Amino acid sequence: QVQLVESGGGLVQPGGSLRLSCAASGFIVSTFPVSWYRQAPEKERELVAGIFANGETRNYGDSVKGRFTISRDNAKNTVYLQMNSLKPEDTAVYYCSAVIGRRYWGQGTQVTVSS
Repeated sequence: QVQLVESGGGLVQPGGSLRLSCAASGFIVSTFPVSWYRQAPEKERELVAGIFANGETRNYGDSVKGRFTISRDNAKNTVYLQMNSLKPEDTAVYYCSAVIGRRYWGQGTQVTVSS
């Protein structure tokens, strides 16, 4: 049974940093691509970052390039999203996702960037 559990969200001031975690179970993160998405109120869900099975190929949404970094710890079967230089427009619910036959989603974690 595939499960994705996000954690690490919270309230942070503009310019601050957060690290989100996505703990996976039911599959091995080094064998499937895993992505982070986000959805702000009244906006469509958008891709933030993805990491391919090889662990080296990564892609990022244009709005986060140079500020966010996706990484993986195979021993912990966990994918991370390091978010630096956060802006108020980064405020959203962040979701972890993987496609294994069909797309699976975590429950999401709220990130609020505000002074």
